[in-house]
Amino acid sequence: MSGRPLDVLEASLGERVTVRLKSGDEYVGDLTGYDQHMNLVLEDVSRAGDREVDDQAPVEDTTIIRGDNVVSITP
Repeated sequence: MSGRPLDVLEASLGERVTVRLKSGDEYVGDLTGYDQHMNLVLEDVSRAGDREVDDQAPVEDTTIIRGDNVVSITP
């Protein structure tokens, strides 16, 4: 998967992604939306590192992450 950043996000819609923030926090969730500023909408979100993400129920149903805080998005 390569190309422009928004093309990668488009291809990742509906997929599980890991988002790393400037604070060092990481969130794992289903990417359900984004905009031209790379603001992200994630569903069934768990915070990576707090617990085993695969074995636990999601922490939040829906989370909106402001694009200014994002360091990386891993599909």
